[in-house]
Amino acid sequence: MNSESLFLSRQESCLMLADDRRLGHPKPQHFEPRWWQGAGRVIGEAKGRGSAWFLNIDTEQWVLRHYRRGGMVSRWVEDTYLYTGAERSRPFRELRLLRAMEARGLPVPAPVGACLSRQGLLYRADLISVRVPGQPLSKRLMEGDSDPGLFRRVGEVIGRFHAEGIFHADLNAHNILVEGECVHLIDFDRSQWRRPGHWQRRNLERLQRSVKKILASDWAEEAQWQQAWLALEQGWRDVIKKG
Repeated sequence: MNSESLFLSRQESCLMLADDRRLGHPKPQHFEPRWWQGAGRVIGEAKGRGSAWFLNIDTEQWVLRHYRRGGMVSRWVEDTYLYTGAERSRPFRELRLLRAMEARGLPVPAPVGACLSRQGLLYRADLISVRVPGQPLSKRLMEGDSDPGLFRRVGEVIGRFHAEGIFHADLNAHNILVEGECVHLIDFDRSQWRRPGHWQRRNLERLQRSVKKILASDWAEEAQWQQAWLALEQGWRDVIKKG
């Protein structure tokens, strides 16, 4: 996908950027769950730091995600962000990053559209992407799947992103989807390009903390998980060395 496939439009307080192959003329209602519900297109919903709705769109499914705050800040600010320019906004940056990663052949959700709605110095935001099939790695962990082959594939995929200089700001077991032999990364909010460095190892350590949290006492008590993680690291290392 090249830059010509991105279409910028404005309606009232809403500024939208969309892939014109999928959403040729974006409108504010395209980023409103109620509009899709009225059209009978909503087929599911997921709750998390950011709410998400699954949409059935003819030959594919989309995910509409509303940006919400996480951590301590969310106690006071739910879903607004300081506006410092459209291209600096979270949805536009994530959409453009998805576009660039897709062009490089990385396993990510294809971008559909991004929307920011300004209210003075603040804005709210939404993003639509193509839904990636698969189960979260977190679910596979909870089901006891410690297959070294799976973990190696996960490591190899993360290595591909790191070799390209992609820092995933929230790399955890919930944001890794597995479908057969395929592994995808999702949710690139606040992610960015970086030069190779220590962040690559720290990013992997972040994922390890997520895995340990899910497995709890099983991590230390069952050697199979240690072997699985070693396989993940080996897959990651092999790709990094080539990159």
